[in-house]
Amino acid sequence: MKKNRKIFIAVDTNSTSRAKKIIQYTKKLKIGYKFGLEFFNSKNGRSFVSKLKKKIVFADLKLNDIPNTCSSTIKTLRDLKINYLTVHISSGLDSLKAVKNFSGKTKIVGVSTLTSLNDKDLRETGHTRSVKNLVIQQAKLAKKANLDAIVCSAHEAPYVKKIFKKEIITPGIRLVGDKAKDQKRIMTPKKAFENGANSIVIGRSITKGNIRKNIKKLIKSLN
Repeated sequence: MKKNRKIFIAVDTNSTSRAKKIIQYTKKLKIGYKFGLEFFNSKNGRSFVSKLKKKIVFADLKLNDIPNTCSSTIKTLRDLKINYLTVHISSGLDSLKAVKNFSGKTKIVGVSTLTSLNDKDLRETGHTRSVKNLVIQQAKLAKKANLDAIVCSAHEAPYVKKIFKKEIITPGIRLVGDKAKDQKRIMTPKKAFENGANSIVIGRSITKGNIRKNIKKLIKSLN
C-alpha cells in the first residue's frame, strides 16, 4: 500500500473486550482506530481510550452544538490525547472556529453529509440541494474554518479535493461483495483512494467475522 494512504479501523462496539481483540489482531499494521459514540458512551469506553498507548486515536464524536458547548467539550477531552476529533460542519462557522481554536495538537475533522443519506433523505429534512452540491458547500466552509481534515463519502471526494487541500477521510468503505447495510454512498477501498481519499474508515467489513482473514483481504485489495 502507498505510504501516503491511511486506514482507520472503526471500532464500532460497546464491548471493551471486543475492542481489545480488534486492536490485538491489527497491531502490526500502521493504522488508526476510530471510536464513535457507541464506544465512548459505553460503561468503560472512555477509560479504555485513555489507556491506549502509541495508537492513532480517532474520536468520532461528531460535535454539533453552539460554539461555547463545542469548545467546552474540547477541554474535557484533553486528557485523552486524541489525534483526530470530528465536528459536524453543519454546526456552523462559529462553532467550527471555536473547536479549532481550542484543539491544540488534535486534528479537527469536519463531517459533511453522512454516508447513510441520499438526495431523497436530504429533501425529507428540508434541504433543496443535492448531496453533491451540499458537500461542495460544506467543503468550502471547512476550508474557511481552517479545519485539518474533512469527512465525505468517496463519491464526493473528486469534487471536495478541488476545494479542500488537506486530508480527505472517506467512510462507507466496503470490501468487494460486502453488503451496504445502512450505508447508501459506499465504495471499495481501492476505488476510494483512486477517487482522491487520503484516508479511509472501514468497520464491519473488517470487524465482523474473522478479523485476521478480513485484514488480509483488505491489504490484498489495495495491492
